[in-house]
Amino acid sequence: MSLPALLTQHIARRPQRIALLQHIAEQGSITRAAKAAGISYKAAWDAIDELNNLASKALVERNTGGRGGGGAKLSVEGERVLRLYQKVQALQAQILEAAEESSDLDLLGRLMLRTSARNQLQGQVSGLRREGRHDRVSLALGGGLEIDALITHDSTARLELTLGTTVMALLKAGWVQLRTAEDEAEAGCNELNATVEEVQADAQGDCEVRLALGNGQTLCAFAEASWLAEQSVKEGSKVKVQFHPSYVLLGVPV
Repeated sequence: MSLPALLTQHIARRPQRIALLQHIAEQGSITRAAKAAGISYKAAWDAIDELNNLASKALVERNTGGRGGGGAKLSVEGERVLRLYQKVQALQAQILEAAEESSDLDLLGRLMLRTSARNQLQGQVSGLRREGRHDRVSLALGGGLEIDALITHDSTARLELTLGTTVMALLKAGWVQLRTAEDEAEAGCNELNATVEEVQADAQGDCEVRLALGNGQTLCAFAEASWLAEQSVKEGSKVKVQFHPSYVLLGVPV
């Protein structure tokens, strides 16, 4: 089975993130792999989360309590991606040789977009229906999870969305709201169950919360430290996340 198109394109654009997998395989630790790659521990996990979300199966398996910040190893899928990475490197060399002018590479760079959205979830279009001036696009994320996006009719046509189309759902961390497991969802909002994996606080009392979804994908959200304390939310806590469909941005491979 071939890798999803979005993951394959990501590999071509961001080979340094795939190279991180090699360091994990060699070091057996996220902390040591991050050091070897010259990036922070947080940046390493951001990269791993993005790759795991793009892949059909997790690429990295984390073992808590290991030396140097917790052990980690590649899954079978992660090892397969590493082999693909070597092939991609060879293809990149061929592309560089084939470029007729340096401006060709500049053009390709402009056509490949990086986004500020922290959350990137791969899914497939499972439903399309009109709602006034918008289309409600249902996305199957895998593992029985589904979210909706509200986009214009023009966007649906421009992206050539049909049932089964593979898409990337982009969602800023600030648009993801944390709720306790007992809270009722707001009408019209997407709601997903999640488990808190990590909480990182800053000097201003704001926290970045890393959340694991039931299908192996992850989300990042922001919350105030005082709210987390009041609700006794910590690592391992079961929570809900919600966000309005209009906040979900969609992208497709070009």
